[in-house]
This record gives sequence, C-alpha cells and structure tokens, in this order.
Amino acid sequence: MRKKWQEIPLHVMLLPGVLLTLIFSYIPIAGIAIAFQKFQPAKGIFHSKWVGWDNFQYMLDMPNFASVLWNTVFIAVMKIVAGLVIPIVVALLLNEVAGAWFKRTVQTIIYFPHFLSWVILGGIMIDVLSPANGIVNQFLGLFGIEPIFFLGNENWFPFTLVATDTWKHFGYSTIIYLAALTGIDQHLYEAATVDGAGRWKQTLYVTLPGLLPIITLMTVLSLGNVLNAGFEQVFNLYSPMVYSTGDIIDTLVYRIGMVESQYGVATAVGLFKSVISFGLIVLSNRLASRYAGYRVF
Repeated sequence: MRKKWQEIPLHVMLLPGVLLTLIFSYIPIAGIAIAFQKFQPAKGIFHSKWVGWDNFQYMLDMPNFASVLWNTVFIAVMKIVAGLVIPIVVALLLNEVAGAWFKRTVQTIIYFPHFLSWVILGGIMIDVLSPANGIVNQFLGLFGIEPIFFLGNENWFPFTLVATDTWKHFGYSTIIYLAALTGIDQHLYEAATVDGAGRWKQTLYVTLPGLLPIITLMTVLSLGNVLNAGFEQVFNLYSPMVYSTGDIIDTLVYRIGMVESQYGVATAVGLFKSVISFGLIVLSNRLASRYAGYRVF
C-alpha cells in the first residue's frame, strides 16, 4: 500500500502528457467521419451529408493521384536510402579521425542544420540553388556547366529534395552510428591487427559486422516512413512547375483541403495514407522484432 502511495507523484507527472495526447491525438480521430461526408463547415460533422465511399472514388479518379502516389514513394524511398548510407559512411570516416577536437568540430558543424526549420532552410536553398547567382551554379560554371534550375526543373527537383534533406539530417543520424561504434569490442581490432588485417579489412570484417544490428534496426523502422516524403520541405521548395515530379500526398491534401475547400476528399486522401502507413509501421516493428531484437515493451 505504501508503495502505491509513493507512485502517485509519478502518475501525476504523467497526467499532462496523457491529457495532451488524448486531446490532440485521440479525440480528433472522430474527424475521420469527414472522409465519408460532403462536409460543410457551417453544418458540422453531425449535419453534413453522408456520401459513403464517394470521396475515395473521387480520389482514385483524380488524373494526378497515381503520379502523386508514385512521387511520394519514390522521394521517400530515396530519402530513406540516402539517410542510411551517408550517415554510416560519415560515421566510419569520423571513427578513423585521431584528433578529438577535429572530430567534435565536424560533428557540431554537420549536426547544426538538423535544428533549423525548413522555413529558414527553404529561403537559404532558394538563394544557394538559384540559376542566376546561386553559389552552386557559380561553382558548376567553373567547369563549363550550364546553370541548372534545381527547384524549377521537374527532372532535377526530386533529387534536389533528397540531397537537401540528407544534408539537413545526416549529422543527427551519424550520432547513432558513432554510438554503436563505441560498443564494438576493441579486442576484435587487436586480434585483426595480429592477423595482419589493415584498416580497410578491419572496417570490412569487424566494424561493419558490429554495426549490422543497428543498421538492420534503422532500416526496418524506416519502412513506416515510405509515405512520408516531407511536407514541410516540399511545401517550402516546390512550385507548379514541378508538380509532375514533386507533388506528394501531403501537399495534395493541403491544396485540396485548405485551398480548394474540398474537406471530404482531403480527409479521404489523408485517411488512405494513414491506413497504409499504419500497416507499414506494424510490419516494420514485426521485422525489427524478428531480425534486430527490437522490443517496444
């Protein structure tokens, strides 16, 4: 009984978080009903006309829906791959650096962009990637390359999104792999050195196998983000010129719902994405549990 009384302060500390989750995450679930209605704000959820699956049929009949779905998956998958490969390579390179001050300096520099909003970075990228006087095109001009309109060319835009997103987040992900590197038994390196293995073979046969569990875990957990191509980034960088290759589900929902006021269709598209994402998250957790020993509880 005494132990239960001692736990009361802990439950009180949890109460604000539970209430916020309830108010902002669970109660709004009732809004899913809008996906099956011809929703009119003046009438509200309870008095708007019920149309069943008509909004989903309208969604599937939209001429650009297939391309938007493809853009979302294509951009998200490229971000996942780049977000795994680049941090691993950088972590391996930093691990070989002897000077601690240099390593800390590099870590700080590459980690900093993670804290900046895309509202800020979007303005920076527009200037940096400008075809007229952007520093990137000025550099390419030194090699005789014609200016590239990275944010206005439909062929370049998806890869620009991936490159800028990777630049923003790879420093944060690198920390995870650097932490995993510290957990590798140093005796394995000593044994490899005795056997005549150089730095490359030590990396190949000791370091990478030591990182394999965390690489597997991060890979399978990222499956849940296959339909999350990054609304904030795309919204701040795209334009009608690149809708064909840069428009994603989240930006489509924004335009249909907030700009065109088709709330029912926008909710249907959002629900479509949420259901698939939920299935991918469940799958990723199952795979993480099976192949990486990951447990939520």
